[in-house]
Amino acid sequence: MSLHSEVKRRLVHVSGTGFPALFLLGLVSYDQLRLLLVASSVGALALEVLRLFVGLDWRIFDELTREYEQDNLAGYALYMFGMTAAALAFEPRVAVPAMLMLTIADPISGLASSGELGVKATHTLLLTFGVCMLITSLSGLPLVAAVVGAVAATLADGMKPVVAGYVVDDNLTIPVASAVAMWVALRYLPTIAA
Repeated sequence: MSLHSEVKRRLVHVSGTGFPALFLLGLVSYDQLRLLLVASSVGALALEVLRLFVGLDWRIFDELTREYEQDNLAGYALYMFGMTAAALAFEPRVAVPAMLMLTIADPISGLASSGELGVKATHTLLLTFGVCMLITSLSGLPLVAAVVGAVAATLADGMKPVVAGYVVDDNLTIPVASAVAMWVALRYLPTIAA
């Protein structure tokens, strides 16, 4: 994928910030945000069925999908599924920062890395962790939950495991892993006073 295509892909990634922003700005309720995400996931799934099984061949797919996505679910669909899963499973306090880690930290990390499969460089992971910590800190979470959520998102961003020949994209794992980690931390770990 060319640098120009990679930048376009990252801009599309950041545009997903509009979903949690609608809620944060009070333009939709949390239930309305959940419905919007479900509808978007259904739309993404329909497009992927058309692309993979019917042969829908829009130029935008060639432009914004990676080589390993050509015959598998594309990253944009996994992105929608990950955000939807986080929103459906968790309260806004946990789900919104998880979504923002995907929509903000992941594209920054992607631009800072080579975009290759495998473990990312240490400086890229530190950048990802820093951006995730900023997001979780601004969300008002207790420090322990903020750190645990940022670590989970960073680990999910740093690794793309391959299961049965299928790349498990971080677009799915970042919001899910970070939301689960923050929920566990809020429920079971002691709060450290600032």
